[in-house]
Amino acid sequence: MNAALVAVLLSLVSACAYAAAAVAQERLASRASDAGPLRLLASGAWWWAVALNASAALLHVVALKYGPLTVVQPLGALTLVAAVPLGARLAGRRVSAIEWRGTGLTLLGLGALLLTASGPAPDDVLSVPEALTVSGATAALIGVLSWPGARPGLRHATASGIASGVASALTQTVTVAVTDRSGPLLSVQVIGVAVLVAAFATGGLLLSQTAYRGGLGAPLAVVTLANPVAAAVIGLSLLGERLRGGAGGVLLALTGAVLAAWGVVQLSRAAPAPGRLEPAAPVLADPEPEGPAPAGLVPRQPGPGHLTPL
Repeated sequence: MNAALVAVLLSLVSACAYAAAAVAQERLASRASDAGPLRLLASGAWWWAVALNASAALLHVVALKYGPLTVVQPLGALTLVAAVPLGARLAGRRVSAIEWRGTGLTLLGLGALLLTASGPAPDDVLSVPEALTVSGATAALIGVLSWPGARPGLRHATASGIASGVASALTQTVTVAVTDRSGPLLSVQVIGVAVLVAAFATGGLLLSQTAYRGGLGAPLAVVTLANPVAAAVIGLSLLGERLRGGAGGVLLALTGAVLAAWGVVQLSRAAPAPGRLEPAAPVLADPEPEGPAPAGLVPRQPGPGHLTPL
């Protein structure tokens, strides 16, 4: 079977697994919006999402062995196709028109990016200095995006997508280095880059869990967009991959990026799913008790400017 076809088929199955994991994470986030990492470890739903993500990642790793980074990564857009209707189905509602429109624009844009991608099966890898430089720059960017401020969901989603894209690029380096039989299996390069892959993959998973507290559509679209963009930057600048079509291909890629970005904007305007828990209204004043206070309770403390009767 053609290597490119194998990469595409594996990417399709991987996208479906990622979609199921994203829906599981979003539902968990909506039920326990204030749960920290340690509390997540005690949740069976969290480990189910981790297992789905791990399965999808494994398929993705194999796909990267057969196809170039600029082809495999954009196919992750199909995660959005499966996740949005699946999430709506589990929430007991229909997908809204704006969600369909946003999903369609995002996929159309990423499809344009995919058409410009080209290249044979990968044979170039990141050197140790390149891997360290990319990792340091990515860690700094994630730190900036994770800083408290406006639109935390979309910023955490962007950070998650970048972390996942860089993890994919580093994974390709490990996969090619291990399977080309040109060096020792457990070289410093392989072990060091594998540790970086684990760090960025874990970070991307936790960042996406935080991003999904505000809903599924827009954060998932941002993750889906940021992931291939980050991977494509590495593939084009460091791995010798190229865009098809010369100047026309660059123009098509830029048009696709604009369409995908507009799709993300549409999804960010979608109303939250019915049934999502809203924060309780603040209590302005304690109601006065109708009867005498039960014995043994501490009496109410006086407010400012009031004396407590003896």
